[in-house]
Amino acid sequence: MQSESARMSSAAEARFRIDAPNSKPRAVKVIALDRPSERVVKELAQRQWNRATFFTASAFGSAPKQGESFAGWLSDLAGRTKDLIDEVNSADLVVMVAAAGESAQAASIIGEACSVKRVTTTALVLGGSASDEALSKTLSHLRPWALMLVIASAEEYIADMLTALRA
Repeated sequence: MQSESARMSSAAEARFRIDAPNSKPRAVKVIALDRPSERVVKELAQRQWNRATFFTASAFGSAPKQGESFAGWLSDLAGRTKDLIDEVNSADLVVMVAAAGESAQAASIIGEACSVKRVTTTALVLGGSASDEALSKTLSHLRPWALMLVIASAEEYIADMLTALRA
């Protein structure tokens, strides 16, 4: 009896193969929510990625008022201001990076924009040796807006997660 592997590589089965790539690369937007995560995101941006772009929202003061634009609310790593809605519109996935104990209030604005546009969100938290109280403070801002929430014990884990997410 022929094994399943041998049968699948036969000429008869070859006609059912799809000779196309599995999927197209994702357009991933990686956003640092605070100063400590901004340093990590800037280091990550130096690596080779598929279609990932990197931003900061650490200068976040407050959400735009009714009728105001989201222009200038994000910054790319060169310091140029970007429109949040434009960036979300061109994204398949938005990854928010925050440090435990820091304010992650920007997550609510980013998360709401992603929710309206049906863009998946992931939050990566630099947990390290943070206290439970510090971690809870950050998680309370992220939990409502992240489909997947990961607490990383080391900065290198953030890079591993971005690779796993096909950034």
